[in-house]
Amino acid sequence: MAEVSLSQTKMQVMSNLGADWWNDSCATDELSQAAQEGAVGATSNPVIVSAAVKSQEELWLPVLDKIIQDNPSDTEDDIAWKLIATIGKEAAKLLYPVYERTNGEKGYLSMQVNPKFYPNKDLMVKQGEFLSSLAPNIAIKAPATETGIAAIEEMTALGIRVNATVSFSVSQAVAAAEAMERGIKRAKDNGIETENIYPYVTIMVGRIDDQLRRVRESEEIDIDPTFIDWAGVAVFKKTHQIFKPRGYRGKLLSAAYRNNLQWSELIGVDVLQTIPYAWWNRFNDSTITPHLSIEEPVDEEILSNLHEKFSDFRKAYDEDGMEPEEFIHYGGTINTLHQFIGGYLELIELVRGRMLSPGVQ
Repeated sequence: MAEVSLSQTKMQVMSNLGADWWNDSCATDELSQAAQEGAVGATSNPVIVSAAVKSQEELWLPVLDKIIQDNPSDTEDDIAWKLIATIGKEAAKLLYPVYERTNGEKGYLSMQVNPKFYPNKDLMVKQGEFLSSLAPNIAIKAPATETGIAAIEEMTALGIRVNATVSFSVSQAVAAAEAMERGIKRAKDNGIETENIYPYVTIMVGRIDDQLRRVRESEEIDIDPTFIDWAGVAVFKKTHQIFKPRGYRGKLLSAAYRNNLQWSELIGVDVLQTIPYAWWNRFNDSTITPHLSIEEPVDEEILSNLHEKFSDFRKAYDEDGMEPEEFIHYGGTINTLHQFIGGYLELIELVRGRMLSPGVQ
């Protein structure tokens, strides 16, 4: 076990255990601090980009205004994606020293395709090709729906490092990992170097809990509410136990934090965590001592209660809980796509406001 110094923060201790983590934002000020704490990657999506612009207006609004001035005939969407690309390149630049130091194994910014493209594989692949060309250390996020997983396989076959997102279940994670394996084989067969294609398989642990809470309230399910805090943790641990013996190239990544368990119970050298800035600072201030916890089982009483009382937990926890065509209709998927698309539309509104401002054109 790594020696723990009293001067180390909790996130630094986690890193020294060999457990990697990312900053769940591409905001450059947050990412700079996270890198000092040991973060080896970062994530981006429309909600995150919109929040980053609003939190750093003095930095990004002049950039946005310049993009508008330089591209007077562009649509709002064109401008928004030029801004997303600009922010992405800056974040990738901050992570590039990690990428260099690890010979391309770590130091990636994960950028998401337009959430409005969820019904169309070809649009996701085309945009994924563009976004991955912005920097050598960019991975591409697409949803773990049936269509999104087809796009994930196609992008992997082109040699693009991918990240399956909008994922809440063992069945989605396994389907995504299998698609990545097929894509890697196709890439290799086509003469593409595959040694550094290490994709990511995200499970949005907190959003599993969110879904069960919605169901508990609507169906008035009688259960200890603290048990629900373990639902996403249980799904992630179960998926990890399935992935290990199968040797999938895809690396499990936990996301969407709602409580301390989703950090402290998922620490391992063969998994990743992408943690929002506010949450990893909260973890630093906690009394919890990080340790390698990923192999520790969830209490059987908690598991049996969740499994008995929630069909949505069974769908998430059981490997055969859902078929690929069902992924798009899972409650967590529906709510998350609504939020991601809503975040994108908020960014469009911000762009529109600047485009129609008389001081910008």
